[in-house]
Amino acid sequence: MTILPITLTDYLILSGALFSIGVFGVLTRKNAIAVLMGVELMLNAANINLVAFSKFTGPGVDGQVFALFSIVIAAAEVAVALAIVISIYRVTRTIDLDKEDTLKG
Repeated sequence: MTILPITLTDYLILSGALFSIGVFGVLTRKNAIAVLMGVELMLNAANINLVAFSKFTGPGVDGQVFALFSIVIAAAEVAVALAIVISIYRVTRTIDLDKEDTLKG
């Protein structure tokens, strides 16, 4: 049994599939938590691209450093977004994004 090496194309296909699932989740879900999960999938797809290109373009850890910064920013984004969702839930008693119109002028 031979094990085929993983190529850059394999990583890009995986990343594209994750990004597509994330976009689908963001565009079709009404629940704020599900939308946040879709955004996280898209960020993880970008991180896979960063690390894969770093691995296949030669020496250096630039891609890993950018992926680490992206993960830190994603964690901060989740904390702020969940705080906003909890605040909205306290006022309206729902997290359905179609029913949220409190910011409309």
